[in-house]
Amino acid sequence: MNNVVLSEELSQISRLFIYAAMAIYTFAFLADALNLARTASENKDVRSRASISERAGLVFLIFATALLAIGVVLRAISVARVPWGNMYEYAITGSLVIAVIYLGARVFVKEIRFASILISSFALLTLGVATTVFYVEVASLMPALQSYWLIIHVSVAVLATSFFYIAAALAIAYLLKTAGWLQKSKLSFVKGLKRLFSSFPADNKLERLSYRFNIIGFILWTFTLIAGAIWAERAWHRYWGWDTKEVWTFIIWTLYAGYLHANATRGWSGKRSAWLSLVGFGAVIFNFVVVNLYFKGLHVYSGL
Repeated sequence: MNNVVLSEELSQISRLFIYAAMAIYTFAFLADALNLARTASENKDVRSRASISERAGLVFLIFATALLAIGVVLRAISVARVPWGNMYEYAITGSLVIAVIYLGARVFVKEIRFASILISSFALLTLGVATTVFYVEVASLMPALQSYWLIIHVSVAVLATSFFYIAAALAIAYLLKTAGWLQKSKLSFVKGLKRLFSSFPADNKLERLSYRFNIIGFILWTFTLIAGAIWAERAWHRYWGWDTKEVWTFIIWTLYAGYLHANATRGWSGKRSAWLSLVGFGAVIFNFVVVNLYFKGLHVYSGL
């Protein structure tokens, strides 16, 4: 590691690409918002133009993701390693992976097209926080992270988090579409929301899609938990030490295991299942943000 050449200048160029990606994600968000507004319109001519804004949103989303990919690769080159050694790098890489998974899934699962606005908005929020709050200058990794397990363990964790987010987005859509107040209200603006949500996939389809994304995420998270234990034994000569990060990783695994069990037995389905999915993803966010920033432990790698 002593011969590694770090480049803060290249990292700043990477940051410019990420800023550019944020700008294009903004256009994607606006195009998707316009598409949803047109979908909810009572005017048939306006609704007929919805597909135009939908295509524009997709083009912007693809372009923004390409710019973000360049930014992530440049960050990796600037630190001469994989770009997930701290919260900033994890956030930008996670945003990229979520967008790529969504775009890939959209090719095979047409029903998730409506979720584009949730992808662009999440990317904007995450990248905004990453570039303003989480950003750290290039630096060498601490000794405990200088292992090939960093590539294995964290890359799978990023993938798992990405699948969990898409599942959570679908759960949000399900809750919005099935909200009781929405069905009962007679207010004029609520009628527009009803038309909007009626364009979403059927309730059971949303629930099924969310469940499938959570299954993949859970499998990946299980591997993350196991790989983390193996890496801990290599680094600190113990598989488990009740470190804060280890505990929260297990809590997340337990929540999603409970979610999958509830769905498999049909004891918890519908809204209860959707809320449990959101609780699980809330725990993922807590683990990433709060645990890294406010708790001490061997696994706290915020870089801040």
